[in-house]
Amino acid sequence: MNDKVRSLLDQITELEDKLRIAVEEQEGKLRYTLEGKRVAFEQSVREAHARLKMNAFRWIISVRPQNYLTAPIIYGMIVPLVFADLCVTFYQATCFPIYKIAKVRRRDYIVYDHRHLAYLNFFEKFHCLFCSYANGLLAYAREIVARTEQYFCPIKHAHKILQAHERYRQFLAYGDADDYHDHLEQFRAALAREKDASRAG
Repeated sequence: MNDKVRSLLDQITELEDKLRIAVEEQEGKLRYTLEGKRVAFEQSVREAHARLKMNAFRWIISVRPQNYLTAPIIYGMIVPLVFADLCVTFYQATCFPIYKIAKVRRRDYIVYDHRHLAYLNFFEKFHCLFCSYANGLLAYAREIVARTEQYFCPIKHAHKILQAHERYRQFLAYGDADDYHDHLEQFRAALAREKDASRAG
């Protein structure tokens, strides 16, 4: 990776950090605090949320018919999702220690905090539970695969891909064969350092 590309990547990282801080400041204006896994809103916010909650009967009769028709298909996806969850969790539990790769923590990706929102009724919270699991699981699996790719094949594609994982931009350019195997070992060493850091933390 040349100095210009590295400099641009550093600038992107710096901007992402600034964006994260700005988003956190914006969310702080919504007047909630995190107490462990629990989200606590100020009393006035809780009361406002409770007033906005749609009761279950009204919600049931207001749902679009197509939502009822597609619900079995959507919720039927839980079977392959749970199977995928078991597979990727088993894979990293057995293989990552051998490769000296830090394990991905599920709780960093699969988060169930919508249940603390008083303006959602039971059915809405149930929908949120499903979506939180599905999206979190796919992000969790993606990070497992991203670390695997860094270990075995940290090479970019010739074609542009959309929404590449965060590790991808550090990968080697397509067709850059100079010292490939030395670079590969450097990527593997970086994964080992991450593992050491996660143990220390």
